[in-house]
Amino acid sequence: MNEQAHPPTAPAARLEPRRSLVVCTVIGIAVMAAVDEIVFHQILSWHHFYDHSTPDVALLSDGLLHTGSLLALVAGFFLSSDLRRRHTLAPGHAWAGFFLGLGIFQLFDGIVHHKLLRLHQIRYGVEIAPYDWAWNLGALVLLVIGVALARRAAP
Repeated sequence: MNEQAHPPTAPAARLEPRRSLVVCTVIGIAVMAAVDEIVFHQILSWHHFYDHSTPDVALLSDGLLHTGSLLALVAGFFLSSDLRRRHTLAPGHAWAGFFLGLGIFQLFDGIVHHKLLRLHQIRYGVEIAPYDWAWNLGALVLLVIGVALARRAAP
């Protein structure tokens, strides 16, 4: 008998759709928070995270937002790297989570930060309604894309 010895094979990894969705939702939230902070707070200087105090407090609030988004981004990428390393990342669920995260942050910012808590507005010295509509409708578009991707990825 001339049988060749074969090394034992590892069992096939099972995809983790729920974890992929959650991890990439964190990444999406972090990316949108960073985009908001970099574009609207720094580049355009339309507002700060907290606008009802001194310029130093406004700058500190932006720094804290940026720090939080960076920490969430790093944590999300470490968790997604673990999923990829173990070959358990479910790509469809990951993309769905990413878009859901983008939309969740934007809608939370538009409703809770802008309207309920009144931490800041999108822009000052202009008619705010078109900016609010654009911001919140943009959030809804991102959420619809995320939901559509999640439904398409579902088994």
